[in-house]
Amino acid sequence: MSTLNQPKLITVFGGSGFVGRHVVRALARRGYRIRVAVRRPDLAGHLQPLGGVGQIAAVQANLRNRDSVDRAVRGADHVINCVGILFESGRNSFDAVQDFGARAVAEAARAEGAGLTHISAIGADPDSDSIYARSKARAEAAIARIAPDAVIMRPSIIFGPEDDFFNKFAEMARLSPALPLIGGGETKFQPVYVGDVAEAVALSVDGKLQPGATYELGGPRVMTFKQCLEEVLETVHRKRVLMPLPWGLASFVGKLASLVPLIDPPLTSDQVTLLKTDNIVSEVADADNRTLAGMGIRPSTIEAVLPSYLGRYRPHGQYSGTGSEA
Repeated sequence: MSTLNQPKLITVFGGSGFVGRHVVRALARRGYRIRVAVRRPDLAGHLQPLGGVGQIAAVQANLRNRDSVDRAVRGADHVINCVGILFESGRNSFDAVQDFGARAVAEAARAEGAGLTHISAIGADPDSDSIYARSKARAEAAIARIAPDAVIMRPSIIFGPEDDFFNKFAEMARLSPALPLIGGGETKFQPVYVGDVAEAVALSVDGKLQPGATYELGGPRVMTFKQCLEEVLETVHRKRVLMPLPWGLASFVGKLASLVPLIDPPLTSDQVTLLKTDNIVSEVADADNRTLAGMGIRPSTIEAVLPSYLGRYRPHGQYSGTGSEA
């Protein structure tokens, strides 16, 4: 644990990933010492410029290896688990990463007497037909037993420079004459900016959030899947056909894609199942102020942020439409 003369030490599992790097940045701004627990520390060098000299250190840890988890947590004042996967591959199953791994982190934090913040997802449900959603729910239940004071964050779909949603469809719009409206495109999302999620996590480390509470994080606008694709097309200055893809056909496509040895399949059948349920902040969380607004965070709009990183998908690059072509 930190002495009175030292800033608190925070261990961030998955700190080199999409959400994790923004969490590291938010913590570094506050002056915390940060230990980033990742499988490949040699690939985490991009985090160093986010803090001062010696403020951020990467250590090796694998959620399937309990000894490595314990070592990464040793001496920490607070632990943050940002690890999550969108599809299964090899030994990285939903159960191994999002259930077993989350329990290992919670047990290690409890043994060390450290606080815990866990990033889950809106839609976590033990009765869901989605394997992803069930694994998230089991992790939440286990954490509630192991570390009752842990703060759980449930974001909606997260957008930002490295996201795997808006970037994916912007790239698809660059190459394809049509974009798929899975299930008709009526599923509702509440896209939330990754920087706002990181700020919420940092507030939990600051001790400004309710211990043992679950917060649901959504942006200022509820959008259908179709509206999300329309926003992408408007941002990248491209006109594409939005082609309805029935649930059954989408699931079949997802199963076929899962059989191809791709690092990042464009779609899986479990993701199709997940899309059948709206992904928005619940009325209960809103009424209890367990939201970004309840924390005092003004959510960033998707219109303000998307052009900052989707510009490269425009026909003439990021300066297209700015007058710079002339």
